[in-house]
Amino acid sequence: MSDLTTGLNPMQKKAVLKTEGPLLLLAGAGSGKTRVLTHRIAYLIEQGIRPYNIMAITFTNKAAKEMKERVEKITPFGKDVWVSTFHSSCVRILRRDIDRLGYTSQFTIYDSDDSERLIKDILKTFNINDKNFPAKMIMNEISGQKNELISAAAYSELAGDDFRMKTISRVYTEYQKRMKQNNSLDFDDLIFKTVQLFSQNPDILEKYRDRFLYIMVDEYQDTNSCQYNLIRQLSSKYQNLCVVGDDDQSIYGWRGANIRNILDFEKDFKNASVIKLEQNYRSTKTILDAANAVIKNNFSRKDKELWTDNEKGGLIKYKKAESDLEEAMFIASEIKKGKEKGREYKDFAILYRNNALSRTIEDRLVKDSIPYRLLGGVPFYSRKEIKDIMCYLKVLYNPSDDVALKRIINVPKRGIGDATVEKVSAFADSNEISVYDALRNVEEIPELKIRSKKLSDFRKLISDLSEDVLSLNIKDLLETVMLKTGYKEELEKEGTEEAQGRIDNLNELISKAAEFEEHSEKSDLSAFLEEVALVADIDNYSEEDDTVVLMTLHSSKGLEFPVVFIAGFEEGIFPSYRSILEPSPTAVEEERRLCYVGITRAKKQLYITCAKTRLQHGNYISNAPSRFIKELPDEFIENDIFSSKNSNKTVKSPATVSSKYNPRENKNYSSYSKMLSPKNVIIDFKVGDKVKQAKYGIGTVTSISPAGADYEVTVEFPSAGTKKFMAALSKFKKID
Repeated sequence: MSDLTTGLNPMQKKAVLKTEGPLLLLAGAGSGKTRVLTHRIAYLIEQGIRPYNIMAITFTNKAAKEMKERVEKITPFGKDVWVSTFHSSCVRILRRDIDRLGYTSQFTIYDSDDSERLIKDILKTFNINDKNFPAKMIMNEISGQKNELISAAAYSELAGDDFRMKTISRVYTEYQKRMKQNNSLDFDDLIFKTVQLFSQNPDILEKYRDRFLYIMVDEYQDTNSCQYNLIRQLSSKYQNLCVVGDDDQSIYGWRGANIRNILDFEKDFKNASVIKLEQNYRSTKTILDAANAVIKNNFSRKDKELWTDNEKGGLIKYKKAESDLEEAMFIASEIKKGKEKGREYKDFAILYRNNALSRTIEDRLVKDSIPYRLLGGVPFYSRKEIKDIMCYLKVLYNPSDDVALKRIINVPKRGIGDATVEKVSAFADSNEISVYDALRNVEEIPELKIRSKKLSDFRKLISDLSEDVLSLNIKDLLETVMLKTGYKEELEKEGTEEAQGRIDNLNELISKAAEFEEHSEKSDLSAFLEEVALVADIDNYSEEDDTVVLMTLHSSKGLEFPVVFIAGFEEGIFPSYRSILEPSPTAVEEERRLCYVGITRAKKQLYITCAKTRLQHGNYISNAPSRFIKELPDEFIENDIFSSKNSNKTVKSPATVSSKYNPRENKNYSSYSKMLSPKNVIIDFKVGDKVKQAKYGIGTVTSISPAGADYEVTVEFPSAGTKKFMAALSKFKKID
């Protein structure tokens, strides 16, 4: 076998040869960690370690497949190494020994839809109002508890007299009971139950400890408490644990990842060695210097600094556009210039903090005939919430559109099940009429007498909305549909990050309508539906096509592109409002790590863009440039043809400007840097009052302060501690 360390740099070589005892590999972005891991596995085999005794754990099936293939190319014995994801590994273990926990090996695995349906059944059984306790909110709570290794019994003890926690505890307990009756596990159970299996059965744990003499874990910064405990259990006997990760790329705290796992590795594993992989093979010196300058502002991190032998490269191009439309035009223009100079479309990636920001950019790419595709998401107009609301508009425009009507007849949930819809459809077919016309004659369908009122109510809703079409513009019609159907209200009550993302997308759709009316010669419903349909149809490219890539910053982790744009570089967007309002600085630190991830995706050229004004929620608002741009030294920024970042005025919170005011026609932007007081937000509570919030229950208001177009409200909750909210978004209910 050839020398496995040939071609490795000194620190990579050191990592491959260090095989005994706990080892932390701090692997910076683009430092060749996968190569180190695969060569380390091959070296262990070369030293006489049986492949059967080596375990490598990753987070994704794609990463596991890539690692296994690369190991097998290096050594013919690679196929016998246990290379798998956390969840796949646990399934293999549980299939063999889950009978010790009272299940059979033929257990089924529930996805989120299965779990949600089960929780909804439990809510009905317990007569719990699902408006106050949405199933998805309870799912998220149960998932979070399992990630922290808190069982239903333990959660019940923690609940005490807290009404919200006691209610969730009842559901959690019953949920686990029924899951066991159904011989099923959900996604979180796979790891939770494996840890439980090992804890309750020392003989089984000993068997796996003696099998996995050498354990390697990739992306260690993304592990949660449950995964951490699983690794501790398996590695505690022989201590030959190698974890690979980068605390500066820990960006999943919102879904349970605990950065302390990597920061405290030396405390948790005595006599641990630390090797830093700081040489980057991906990016230019300028890009790496910029990344280092930003991330050093984080307090909770390991000391390291990326460097490279690559060329210095061009400066970072910073564009402060007058509006989000100009921002999108600039991005498209730079892509076209790059294409003219010989680059391919697939060389370009456009990154943003949340999916709602993609809409303006997508529209511009379509207008400029630039092919694109989205990773880590679906095209804006193909997202569920957008399609749902657009289907309402389609039915209002053409009631005979049965496909659109069937999609929304029970969205939001209004008690019209699939069986009922099938009976209405059968009646329509037999009488050769549309489903909507069948609803006019629902009393003539004997099988539907019980459901006739709900069907009639739905038909009346559509009829009432049809009258609004005649009197409202598109923007106001969209808002009316979302209000009268209760669509947005249902998402607000969920209180989850996913629900908030959907609300953001709906608000972006309203912005799209306002923009459409402002710029289109014909701005009626027919023209709007036609424009949206054309945009939706443009995104039909396979991954092999030469297309620009659009994705969120979270989705970009692990990828790299010659040219990267980071759009929406503004306070309140990036970093997000939620992180800014958190009393602890850790939330903003995670946003800064996300910025670091975005910067280090670029190989040759990085663009950073923001807008002085942005159309959001149908209104023009002005966000201050992101604090992260101010953390970049001037020498890394190209300022000759771009706005100087030093001229930016600080705005602590976005100021809302009337939607009737058009900044595209008025070049006096001085008013945008002034803080406006809330004008359209009315609150009926004061400091000291009790208020009810959908997610955290009842709390006491401790402070209220103006924050641009809204009020920032601080509330102290008995079980959740101090939380900050924007009043208009949170919709507090005063408790007398």
